Amino acid sequence: MPIIINIDVMLAKRKMQSKELAEKLGITPVNLSILKTGKAKGVRFDTLEAICKILACQPGDILEYREEE
Repeated sequence: MPIIINIDVMLAKRKMQSKELAEKLGITPVNLSILKTGKAKGVRFDTLEAICKILACQPGDILEYREEE
């Protein structure tokens, strides 16, 4: 998949656990894991906004496009 999700990178930079982010977002750790691994079919803008607010980052810090070879 050419869209890469970098939530783990931002979590490490902010020294935050996935469980803590899931709690603050109001989603289950399983749903956060699905998003982090790129298995989600999409992400709602309000969820993306909340992630950016909690992690103090921009959407481009979380989402990355890489062309497939």
